[in-house]
Amino acid sequence: MVPSPRPNPNERTLQLMDTHAGGDVSRIVTGGITALPGATVRAQMEYLRDQADGLRRLLLEEPYGIPEMSVDLLVPAADPRAAAGYIIMEVMGYPIYSGSNTICTATAVLEAGLVPKKEGTQRFMLESPAGLVNIEATVRGGVVEAITCEGLPSYIDTHNATASVPGLGTVNYSVAYSGGFYALVDAASLGFRLTLDEERDLARTAHAIVEAIRAERGFSHYTLGDVGPLPFLHFMGPEERIADGFTRSRSATYVHPGVICRSTTGTGTSARLALMRLEGRLQPGDRLETVSLRETGFIGQCTSVERQGDHEVVHNTITGRSFVLARSEIVVNPDDPMVSGDGLQHILSDARGGSFHAGYSGQAGPEGQADGSRKT
Repeated sequence: MVPSPRPNPNERTLQLMDTHAGGDVSRIVTGGITALPGATVRAQMEYLRDQADGLRRLLLEEPYGIPEMSVDLLVPAADPRAAAGYIIMEVMGYPIYSGSNTICTATAVLEAGLVPKKEGTQRFMLESPAGLVNIEATVRGGVVEAITCEGLPSYIDTHNATASVPGLGTVNYSVAYSGGFYALVDAASLGFRLTLDEERDLARTAHAIVEAIRAERGFSHYTLGDVGPLPFLHFMGPEERIADGFTRSRSATYVHPGVICRSTTGTGTSARLALMRLEGRLQPGDRLETVSLRETGFIGQCTSVERQGDHEVVHNTITGRSFVLARSEIVVNPDDPMVSGDGLQHILSDARGGSFHAGYSGQAGPEGQADGSRKT
């Protein structure tokens, strides 16, 4: 019998569940990280961002990952009504909310048994850095077939503005906030049909437009204030009316130089709802299906509209499906020259399992509804 190799005492392991929604891969970290300081998930996110950014870099850069992926760290929820908390990490940083990441995380907590699956429709809550998020899951035959999650309230900050873009000339755009600021641009006006062969050109064009807008102006949320420079651009295809109150449109979302999301993104879809509402093409209850370059889609629905100061705010939900790609354990070896311990070693657990041990902590009603309202 060959003896088991003696483990390197400096090695640490991370437990992962890789998922995707609409083609966007979200790597869910289920164990291997020590408890983070912070009384809320938002505070834990800020600690990770400021003191332990090595985890994000480790899992999104070579040799472990690629910039097109996202990472979601499961943490215990601060609010007892939530089943779990999660911190979103992407190549551009730490968004407070993401629709595709929420869909993937909700699927992961069901597949990991942190929330027991129930046939039919079940409801529970997660806690994002933006606050509590209501989740509705559809389960049939033990399979999670759909997740509907709340999108952040969206609104139009700027409507029908223009920017002078080198190499493109004058470009018309609007700007929405839906968890981040989005430039919304008509794809056909720039000669795009939003097909997969255009992906690289879309990324280059979006980068040029975003840089031009950034050079001209900044944007401020009416309650959050300065949330940084404009990060995202959403290309809009023609709208096709499928049925009463149901519209479909091809879409593509730029998130980082060289990166067009494989999905249409939940926040990009929420941004579209706000524009449709402002331009008179959306009523409460209406739905929009955005279709990606890879023919995947999310469905956004306007649930209500309210006036907040100078803005008409669209409350919405995003529906999509996530698939599990892998359940794995990776080894983090500080002796590896490709691994930087900066901002990482002090949060790696020295015991298998790591950060997330909590089960379902929400106070569930008869159908699994965690009582309580969503915080933003």
